[in-house]
Amino acid sequence: MAFIKINKQNFFHNLNQIALKTGSKEKIAIVLKDNAYGHGLILMAELASSFGIKHAVVRKRDEAKQIDMLFQTVLVLGDTIKKDENISYAINTLEDISRAEKGAKVELKVDTGMHRNGIALTELEEALATIKEKGLLLVGVMTHYRSADVLSSELFWQQKQFEIVKKRVHASGFEKVRFHSYNSAAILRMKHFDEDLVRVGIGAYGYNELDASFDTVVLHPVLSLHAKKVSTRLLKKGECVGYGGDFTATKEMLVSTYDLGYGDGWCRGNTKGPYVTSENLPFIGRVSMDFSILASDKEEVCIMHNAQHAARHFETISYEVTTALSADIPKRVV
Repeated sequence: MAFIKINKQNFFHNLNQIALKTGSKEKIAIVLKDNAYGHGLILMAELASSFGIKHAVVRKRDEAKQIDMLFQTVLVLGDTIKKDENISYAINTLEDISRAEKGAKVELKVDTGMHRNGIALTELEEALATIKEKGLLLVGVMTHYRSADVLSSELFWQQKQFEIVKKRVHASGFEKVRFHSYNSAAILRMKHFDEDLVRVGIGAYGYNELDASFDTVVLHPVLSLHAKKVSTRLLKKGECVGYGGDFTATKEMLVSTYDLGYGDGWCRGNTKGPYVTSENLPFIGRVSMDFSILASDKEEVCIMHNAQHAARHFETISYEVTTALSADIPKRVV
């Protein structure tokens, strides 16, 4: 079966670059949602913990329960809010507060301009009062930036909105609350950091999605994707390969089938503009559910060692390329 290599040295390098920005690795919260962006939830949690990361962010409670023993705190971004010793839950709406279990640790998400999740600024006082009435433990307040990776002033506008939020939270009598708004793009872009936590996702996995006009923080991809040979055959001139016979050999050539397809989360792509692997091998014909064909007889090939490069070919982003990969693909640490 195809397999993934996880480069521990690259992962630690990326975390160190973020720590240089925050001033402390203890202010880093590693985002492990959606199978750690395709890198493996438990594997990346263990590596992050061994580096000294104390905080994690996931999407669902079942993810949190698999890794909570490795971290001081785990934030669940979207699930039923329940009481737990070191798991906190994001509050995205006023209704979330009313449905929360008494005594649960919560982190209030405020919409400062993203307009996706979070309570409105006009609902802030009501939300804070209801949290008290409901008997919830407010341990954090956060927001999310919509354009931190864009060369514009929108980031600074949202930061000013969040400063207003901080003042109003303190004015309501909440003191022991951690504030966090920075994502990967924000921490890589900004020269100063003065919050309690940064939620680092794609940056930790080696991708700086900022425009080239920003100062560059060099990061290294953590994941590389490899496939194993299933069979080899000699194509004669004029013979076709794969579904639809989209590829016709212009000369006698050796081709091999490899164990990676769209069933594994690899993009099917377009045969008129085939993807070229990290070893400069173009895909031949259509990608099948479980197989791909290359002009090679190597026992193993590296399909991708940089998701940004692959993303440019498929006209998407590195997040989608890695997150789409099947959780069943075996992983090994190098």
